[in-house]
Amino acid sequence: MMNKVVQNAQQAIADIPSGATIMLGGFGLNGIPENSIAALVNSGINNLTCISNNAGVDDFGLGLLLKTRQIKKMISSYVGENGEFERQLLSGELEVDLVPQGTLATRIAMAGMGIPAFFTPAGYGTEIAEGKEVRSFGGKMHLMEQALYADFAIVKAWKGDRLGNLVFRKSTRNFSTSMAKAGTITIAEVEQLVEPGEIDPDDVHVAGIYVHRIFQGIGYEKRIERKTVKL
Repeated sequence: MMNKVVQNAQQAIADIPSGATIMLGGFGLNGIPENSIAALVNSGINNLTCISNNAGVDDFGLGLLLKTRQIKKMISSYVGENGEFERQLLSGELEVDLVPQGTLATRIAMAGMGIPAFFTPAGYGTEIAEGKEVRSFGGKMHLMEQALYADFAIVKAWKGDRLGNLVFRKSTRNFSTSMAKAGTITIAEVEQLVEPGEIDPDDVHVAGIYVHRIFQGIGYEKRIERKTVKL
């Protein structure tokens, strides 16, 4: 039986070098690996390529790594809540690859399945199509998109065991379950760390075979990007 538990976020990310490509799970600020992001900020590594649906907000999530200029390139779908991201993009300080959300999710999923490329109609006839192979299927034009891999994938789950089996809650499964299968090294932080056998096999969303390190997270803020109330 392999124990994949590490003590904390600092230990989990200790060997991530400058220049690494990292996938970070979550959707907006929902389900992001808060502890690991804080540890990356404190580590001082830089020139990172970060793959994430969103770029956080100015003072939270990936926005913290943008603020300290540790990210060289973002591969994302929706980034509209981050003013610092916008500033760095417009000033040429940050490389950005904007990808349609469905295409981004599928590129990550394909990497986890070992499928190197696929065709999609999304983006045909736009700037996204530049330099990509185009084919017609059923009379409709499609772009070839390549699977998206990462040196490290970092996800946050609701519950996990010492073998790395993970359970997510509700919409926190977005992107995270696919990312966990697409990283060369996958790191999971969890709200509840339990013993093997305490998770019903039918409840497992990511099998432990995909997870290399797991730790009990602390102090989750679980922010939302924008609070809207109606009187």
